[in-house]
Amino acid sequence: MDHQMAEPGFWDNNERAQKHIGKLNSLKRAVLPVVAFQKKVEDIGVMQELVEAATGAERETYEKEIEDSVALMVPELDQLEIASFLTGQFDKNNAILSIQSGAGGTESNDWADILFRMYSRWAERRGYSMELQDVQAGDQAGISKATILIKGENAYGYVKAERGVHRLVRISPFDANKRRHTSFCAVDVIAEITDEIQIEIPEAELRIDVYRSSGKGGQGVNTTDSAVRITHIPSNIVVVCQNERSQIKNKAAALNVLKARLYEKRLDEQRTEMERFYGEKGEIGWGSQIRSYVLQPYQMVKDLRTGVSTSDTQGVLDGDLDRFVYGWLRAGSPRHRNKDIQMED
Repeated sequence: MDHQMAEPGFWDNNERAQKHIGKLNSLKRAVLPVVAFQKKVEDIGVMQELVEAATGAERETYEKEIEDSVALMVPELDQLEIASFLTGQFDKNNAILSIQSGAGGTESNDWADILFRMYSRWAERRGYSMELQDVQAGDQAGISKATILIKGENAYGYVKAERGVHRLVRISPFDANKRRHTSFCAVDVIAEITDEIQIEIPEAELRIDVYRSSGKGGQGVNTTDSAVRITHIPSNIVVVCQNERSQIKNKAAALNVLKARLYEKRLDEQRTEMERFYGEKGEIGWGSQIRSYVLQPYQMVKDLRTGVSTSDTQGVLDGDLDRFVYGWLRAGSPRHRNKDIQMED
């Protein structure tokens, strides 16, 4: 691919050239770290030979150098292993994440707002950018629903681990009697599809409504009929976008989300294991959660699918989610499947 860039006429089609460069850079980010790591392994082998040939203080020096080098290589190897799990068709794509409050009323709406902040912080930690596409405020506090687009390499590959029902147990700040409450929210994640996937939707199958934006977005958004709601009549899938001042831009963004949802629905219908996408989420209530966040009477966040847990609840709510994402990716790999992963603090 490097040689192709030097060929005459490569830049005649700029769009094609940019796609070529993007794919090449993505491949380099996948391959070059492995090559560099292999070189370090070979260097350790050479140092091992020096240890076997040395004696006394010199031998101890070489042994200490090997120990220090291997210690630095362990986290690097961990990252290479995680990257090797991202082999799905859309793992490299951007992710569309939706949060829906469930059982719990005002408590649940507040929990949805906390999750929104948690995923925002997590995206910042990974260097991803975010676009708020839709948010609906709760009746008294928090939000009832939100949809955000997370942009970055392998965003979907990582964020798909969060699909499911999330359960919170805490002393309610809205209860004058300071009783313990349990709240639920559903998180749904789909991949943003690219131009390579063709989804044609007849106009007759769409009902498009426009209305005045609400919630976060600023005065310029909230004073115009720029928000767009698109309903796909055959499937009854509804998508909303209201983050732009332009009705045209909101419509384009909503159509993009609708195409992604329809494409994933089509994939679901072709699979025998429906839990890989929507079936795993189930109802937004008892018995269907994938992760529990307990703040009272003790501090614990535990993923019920993998067994990964931590007592650092504040760190998790501040976006430290990688331990759960990595645990889920490992649990789904062939050599770890059907094993309970225990990763404590």
